[in-house]
Amino acid sequence: MYDNLVYCSGQIPLDPKTGQLVKGDIIKQTTQSLNNIKAILKKDGGTMNNLLKLSIYLHDINDFQKMNDVLALFLKGSKYPTRTVVGGVDLPRGAKIKIDAIAIKR
Repeated sequence: MYDNLVYCSGQIPLDPKTGQLVKGDIIKQTTQSLNNIKAILKKDGGTMNNLLKLSIYLHDINDFQKMNDVLALFLKGSKYPTRTVVGGVDLPRGAKIKIDAIAIKR
């Protein structure tokens, strides 16, 4: 945290209990990455509504729509943060997605 901001960097779809990459398609991996961000924000008393900016890295840009559909479920009822999406990226541990987030602490 810096000032009133929370930085969540490099959230790949790791299971927090095992530290292992969650196997599966982009839907499953996006869900895990967002659940990880949600847990970090909750620790600081925040919610997904506190998000200001997301930087999303996809191994395959063709997964954009499915990723976006999952994101919409997590942000339902929230203001959409500014987003940048980059495709064609080799990610750690062979992940299909990595998400960096900036949120405001309220």
